[in-house]
Formats: sequence, C-alpha cells, structure tokens
Amino acid sequence: MSSRAAPKVAVLMGGLSAEREVSLVSGQACVAALRATGYNVVEIDAGADLCQRLEAAAPDLVFNALHGRWGEDGAVQGLLEWMRVPYTHSGVLASALAMDKTRSKEVFLAAGLPVAEGLLAPADEVRRRHVMAPPYVVKPNSEGSSVGVYIVQDMANRPPQLAPSMPEQVLVERYVPGRELTVSVMGDRALSVTDIVTQGWYDYDAKYKPGGSRHVVPADIPAQIFDACMAHAQTAHNALGCRGLSRTDFRWDETQGLAGLVVLETNTQPGMTPTSLSPEQAAHLGISFPELCRWIAEDATCNR
Repeated sequence: MSSRAAPKVAVLMGGLSAEREVSLVSGQACVAALRATGYNVVEIDAGADLCQRLEAAAPDLVFNALHGRWGEDGAVQGLLEWMRVPYTHSGVLASALAMDKTRSKEVFLAAGLPVAEGLLAPADEVRRRHVMAPPYVVKPNSEGSSVGVYIVQDMANRPPQLAPSMPEQVLVERYVPGRELTVSVMGDRALSVTDIVTQGWYDYDAKYKPGGSRHVVPADIPAQIFDACMAHAQTAHNALGCRGLSRTDFRWDETQGLAGLVVLETNTQPGMTPTSLSPEQAAHLGISFPELCRWIAEDATCNR
C-alpha cells in the first residue's frame, strides 16, 4: 500500500439468507486480512438498511462476503451498481445465472460442459411421487451450501418428504456417485483441484462443522481428470461471465473415467476463511490469505 491514505473498504457480511452465519465467519476473516494489508475497513452486517449504511460509510469499494440469497444472486450487486460503488466478485448477470441452478446448467450445456440430467418440478408433486427414477437428488434451485438437499436412494419406496420451508419449485437431478471435486478460478487462472473427502454426502454440516470433511489439495486423481476439472472450471467461469474469484464443484464417478465427470454448480461467492476451499488452493500456490483478499479488493469495479 502506498503512503497515500488507505482506501476505505466496506466488508458486507451476514445478511438475511440461510447462510448468514457462514457469511459472518467469512466476513470477519476478510476484515482481519484486509486490515493486515493496510486497508481502512468498515464492517457492515447487510440488513434492510444497507443502502443508508453504505451512504453513511462512503467507502471507496465494497468487499462482498455475503453468501446465499440477496448476497450472491445479483440483488446486492444491482444495488451497488445503482449506487456506483465499486465491488468485488461477479456482477449482476453472472451472479443471478450462477445462483439459478437450472439456468446455469443451460449455460454449461451450451458451453459444452457435462452436467447431470435434471428437471424443475413442483415441490408438492415431488412429495407425492418419484418424478425421476431413483437414485436422485432434490434441492432448492437457488440456494447454496447444500441447504435443503435430499438424496433419494436407489430402490427407495417413498418419495422424499420435503420440509415445508422448501420452495414451491425444486430441482431434481440424477444422483452421480463418486468423489466430490472442486476448482477455484482467480480471474483467468484455475488454481488447483481439491478432493473433498467425507463420510456420506457433502452437506451443510460436512462443509462447516469441525471434522466434517477433509480436503486433499492437489487431488490425487488421474491427470486426465485433473486437467478436465481445471479446464471445465475456467470454461464455466467464462461462460457465466464471472469476475474475480469463483469456485466450480464437480462429482466424479471414477468407475466411468472421464465420462463420469459432471459439473454441479459454480459459486460466485466462495467461502472465505483461511481454511476454506478457495483460500486453501491459493495457499497451495503460495498466495497467502491476506494476499488473496487484497487481490480480490484491487479487482473491484462497477459494470461487472
């Protein structure tokens, strides 16, 4: 940082989504990292008064550490564009596309990426009957962090009894067995492949509770699969129009070789603690967590 006054950065965290607590952890980690690199940091828990709080803070830029609805679906991005405040990560369109799993799969297919067969269906119909032959997965079409995911096993007698809190329309996808892989993209650079080792499904608890999962980076997988993951993640990032940091998740059925690799989704607001998946991959390449946060902040613009 130069001898000039340090830029003021407002870190948005918390928010109103089901991922509020995760976002608070990400936000506090980013606040500490940005302060360590010399930024003047203002912390903002994004509520209904966000516009007023941003006007009062008058930041030079916004570091978006929100997760879930309103924070990574294009909503807050639209507000920041309207206020003409430079911000980090992806813009309005890319954020909205990535958050909508059905729309993003259409983009992936058009870009030649492999995806799991799926369909949107009314939640009430999914509760009444199997809308797809088991095994399959049911999830909200526009949530992250494995919130509200149901796995219907092969030979299941009953359809899933979805919670009343599930949206009226849900995404039903063919279940892909095998390993959970992920690749972060930092601008025009895919970082590495992580093999996420869990007991069972990589659900919310596996992602965020201590001991819920183990991350192997770089993944010990065949070079063909490693290279395909790296290329697919960059293609997904570009096809959606992502900016800054993104992370694309995969399932790989190793019994099927390359044919068993499918793209699940792209996250435009990856978890941001020193032990989160994207910072781990950056650290593997010698990029410290404060350096990663500084790079993200320096990339902030409007018209994203």
